[in-house]
Amino acid sequence: MVFVTGGTGLLGSYLLRRLVARNEKIIALYRTQIPNADYAAPIQWIKGDIHDVVLLEEIMQQVQEVYHCAGKVSFNPRLKYELLHINAQGTANIVNTAIKTGVKKLVHVSSVSALGRKRDGMQVTEETKWEEESNNSNYGRSKYFAELEVWRGISEGLNAVIVNPTIILGAGNWNDGSAALFKKAWDAFPWYTEGISGFVDAADVAKAMVMLMESDIVNERFVVSAENWPFRKIFSAMAEAFGKRPPYRKAPPFITGLLWRLEKVRGFITGNEPLLTRETVDTAGRKVYFDSSKLLQALPGFSYTPMQETIEEYCKQYRLMQ
Repeated sequence: MVFVTGGTGLLGSYLLRRLVARNEKIIALYRTQIPNADYAAPIQWIKGDIHDVVLLEEIMQQVQEVYHCAGKVSFNPRLKYELLHINAQGTANIVNTAIKTGVKKLVHVSSVSALGRKRDGMQVTEETKWEEESNNSNYGRSKYFAELEVWRGISEGLNAVIVNPTIILGAGNWNDGSAALFKKAWDAFPWYTEGISGFVDAADVAKAMVMLMESDIVNERFVVSAENWPFRKIFSAMAEAFGKRPPYRKAPPFITGLLWRLEKVRGFITGNEPLLTRETVDTAGRKVYFDSSKLLQALPGFSYTPMQETIEEYCKQYRLMQ
């Protein structure tokens, strides 16, 4: 029996598809609504969240493996304490319950944000050290503290593996998270920056997680990133697949500063998450390279989907949703 948290999110949905295809017996949490999707039918859905430690214990007494995908992704500075509560304290609850119930293995979804503030031209590996004095994002700090909880669990005898994905691309709610990149391309957003980052297919992250769970590998973490692409190239490839105009205006600092400030005002007025913040704008301007060779060496049978293929497939799916 397998337990999945965060199964209603983008990555969680891809993981559940893969587990269902393998005929695994699955328990998954949901907070408000069970996904209306074909893969959801064989799953035992339980309403609750990762702060209900009594419920977590009841579930984990029935399972041998846990995939912890639940978490909040936001770069909104107003959500600092919510991020810590969900990502750090929530992970502590999962770790404590897994130890108490004798779970066989935990795969924890972290983020490359937990590897610290990135500098321009930097190459990031699993050995990249967290520097607290750096101007780290609240999201990155919450994921770093969540990882510390997993490492604490490991020191107490828990078998666990951590994955640190880069920007995950998949088909889901394109008004939220990394899927919003597709909506920006669909809307023919004209501005681009010179930044470079790592990108990865959600299906590939799910595949890596299952392979790591099946393996004898424990007490390790892995950067999961297919290719390093410029943001302009990503948006241009998406725009081309949608039949839209690619970005054509380079955003100077005063424009990016204006954009995130306007988004901040819009967020205050509407109550919605801002699509741009100071932190996301800063990230979009940095040239950062991610090295995932450790994962490829650990899993010889694993390979990434080419990024161009990923973009074309998901743009096709988003077009069908319109």
